[in-house]
Amino acid sequence: MTNCGFAGIGLMGIVLCGTALAAQDFGHYREFELGSDATAVSTLTGTAASDLKVIHERPALIQELTWRPKYGAQRPAPVDLQSVEQMVFAFHESRLFQVTIDYDQTQTEGLGDADMIEAVSAIYGSPLLLSGTRRPAAVSAYGDPGTLIAQWGNVDDSVKLYRLSSYTTRFRLVVTAEPTAALVRTAAARALVLDASEAPQREAAREKKETDDRRAAAEKARSTNKPTFRP
Repeated sequence: MTNCGFAGIGLMGIVLCGTALAAQDFGHYREFELGSDATAVSTLTGTAASDLKVIHERPALIQELTWRPKYGAQRPAPVDLQSVEQMVFAFHESRLFQVTIDYDQTQTEGLGDADMIEAVSAIYGSPLLLSGTRRPAAVSAYGDPGTLIAQWGNVDDSVKLYRLSSYTTRFRLVVTAEPTAALVRTAAARALVLDASEAPQREAAREKKETDDRRAAAEKARSTNKPTFRP
């Protein structure tokens, strides 16, 4: 892995590798590239394929992989990842379409919005002007959507920086392939409709399976106990 430099404010590890990525390449975060397959991401993170969580199976396969670089990985986290608390990789049909990065609070302590924007701008260039209404993050990851404080990108890929609403100031960066994200939103809405329409059938199947399992267990116990039982 190429060694990373520091941004203008000296924020360790938050910026990407300047020698590896061209400025304003909005489809990358560090060595991760939108469109990569799930296997490639698992290899880079040192995680197992079994760590992938299925969010929806139809009408499209949507999966997530959560990675905490400093904990539980099969290989030690690089020094330049010390600023990252957690990353969530989202996949559409096994292709990476979104990376959500939550930064370690201890690494961003004392930094304000302007400091974070300056650090990210060192890689992605000048941020776009925000509209009057700052939309919350439309991310599938856990918890707090936060407040949008800056964004970069084009029609294909976006990079959005959020300040999280918590007891202490925390920051999140979300890198998204926008056309695919639109497909995912449509697929997720359709999946909810399918789940609701098939819920009675699934419940009936579950109850039948439980009944069959109880009957099979009783029959097994009967066949074991009857020959040996003595009153």
